[in-house]
This record gives sequence, structure tokens and C-alpha cells, in this order.
Amino acid sequence: MAALWTIAENDRMSIRYPAPLRPGDRIGVTAPSQGVGESLKDRLDVAIRTVEERGYEVVVGDCMDGAGHVSAPAADRARELTGMLTDPGIKAVVPPWGGETAIDLLPLLDWDALRAADPTWIVGFSDMSTVITPLTLLTGMATVHGNNLMDTPYRAPHGLLTWLDIVTMPPGTTFSQTSPGRYRSTGWVDYRTSPDVSEFILDAPGRWTRLDGDDDVEVEGRLIGGCIETLCNLMGTPYGDVASFARAQAPEGLLVYVEAAGDDAATICRNLHGMRLAGFFEAANAVLVGRTEAPPTGSLDQREAVLDALGGLDVPIIADVECGHVPPYLPIVNGARGRVRCTGDRDELLQILD
Repeated sequence: MAALWTIAENDRMSIRYPAPLRPGDRIGVTAPSQGVGESLKDRLDVAIRTVEERGYEVVVGDCMDGAGHVSAPAADRARELTGMLTDPGIKAVVPPWGGETAIDLLPLLDWDALRAADPTWIVGFSDMSTVITPLTLLTGMATVHGNNLMDTPYRAPHGLLTWLDIVTMPPGTTFSQTSPGRYRSTGWVDYRTSPDVSEFILDAPGRWTRLDGDDDVEVEGRLIGGCIETLCNLMGTPYGDVASFARAQAPEGLLVYVEAAGDDAATICRNLHGMRLAGFFEAANAVLVGRTEAPPTGSLDQREAVLDALGGLDVPIIADVECGHVPPYLPIVNGARGRVRCTGDRDELLQILD
């Protein structure tokens, strides 16, 4: 266990950015959490073709079974993920999607090998926050909180990028994403009946909203965060020690982003309180909150839950950012330096791969 704390407690070190992908590179596909059932294989095939059409070779792992809540036993999933992330011939790793219990493979990953290997891009959100956020915290490797493989066929709306755009960027790149000003209010597309869907139907207007006041916001910090329902379970463990990461790698402070997948407001409120008490927001210069369709609890809605737990931080809290489970998806690079601007005429997140 002591080895897990080494990176977070070291003196200042730079974030490790993977090399940019080029046509002909190999991308590994594995399911650290839930696999893909037979009824969804057509969508998986469409998603793989989307990646191949960008000029990449796709390598599909063995841990992909969708018959249960996980794709394989934890030891097998950890072995395959470690193998792909340390294979110099694989330049990026992407899961089909998240799931429920990727937490079980964390103690089985070979953390020494992951720290020693050249960094590899790894992408995902939802339960993949359980994997990608600890990878950044414990190895200093930049990771992408962004749309999973099954969502990759969607074309990004104006203002946004996809993970396939970001993994081509070399260290030193600065890129901006702005809110499209619209989102999908009608839930998920059923990939069983619409395996080829590639256009978002953004049927509702919606911009970012400052929850704690009315003033314009422009603030910087190193980006870290993810899904509330999965990350809250890492608090008090070496895998979720954001406070130590901030002291070692982000003296400039953090831009912390969080998003609720589907838990009701009371549950999210409790989870955020626990994360705050564990130091998750200790170094935050601002908090970005993903747009959610998660339900209220009686008189407590999701925005009130955030303010109840985090309002006392005395930092800007910006809600309805496109970094959650509600399409479209704004990818965020864990470890990158960010600058957020939320004004009367602009909602923007600038990311710097420094």
C-alpha cells in the first residue's frame, strides 16, 4: 500500500502527457467495468469502424463479455488493462462504456509498471472515473474524461471536441471548448434499435449557470474530477487523495469538476459532503458541475444539493457544464491546466497540455 502514496507525496513533478496519436497507431478496447451484450454488438461494430475510419488499428481485448455486471473477473480485467497501458505498441485505451464496480480492480493494477511505462491515453467517464482519476492522481498521467467508445460515433456539435480529437494533440497544445448552448433533454438513444446514430438531437436550450452568485467568472487551475457516485467511494483511500495531488502537482490550485449520473439529490448531497470532508475540494479555485437529469428528493433538487454541500467553499460554482451524462459531451483532460470563463456572453473551458 505504501507504494501507492509515493507519487502523491513526492515533490513537485510535471503531468505526464502521452504522445499524440498518428494514423496507423493501435487503440486498445477493453471493459474495466461492464462489457457489451449481444443485443448491442451492432453498435460496438459501428463504434469500432468510426475509430478505424480515423486511420487507427483497433485491438479488442478479451474482457468484453456483457452477460453480467462486469466483463470478467477483477484479476483478468486488471491484467488486461495494465497490459494495454504498458504495451508500447498501444497508444490509447478506450472502454465501451462505464458500468458499476470497476473499483474492484484498483488494488490489482500493477501501479509500479504503470508509473514506469511511457504514458498512454486512456478515455472514459461514468464508472471509468473510478480508473482514470486515480491514474492521474497516482502516476501523474493525463487522462481524458470524455465520451466512451459506444458514444464515439456521435459528431461533436459546434464548440466541442471528441476524445479522438484530443488524443492527437502534442504536449504544449492549448485548446478551447465552448458550450453549444443546447442539450438533449429526452434521455438516451436505444442503441439496440438505432446502432448507427451519429447526430445528437439537442432539443433544449441551456447555458452554464453560476450557482453561488451573479458575477462573471474567469479562473484557472489544474483540472481533476469525475462522476460523484463512483468517486465518493474512493474517499479515504489512496486512490482518491486529491488533496495530496494538489500539494504535489498543483500549487496553482485546482479546477474540480463533478457530475451526477443518476442518484437522487439527497444521495448526491451526502456524497458531496463526504468528498468535501475528505479534502476533495480543498485546493479548488472553482467547481464545475455537470448538467444532470438526476431526480430531486422531495423539496431538495440537484442544484440545492450542490450548494448545501459546497456553498461554504467560497469559490465559484458553475453548473450545467456539458461534462456529465447528459449529451453532448465536453471532454476534460485530468491533469491539464484549465481556464474557465462564464460570463454573460461566453461559456468556455480552455485546456493547456503543459
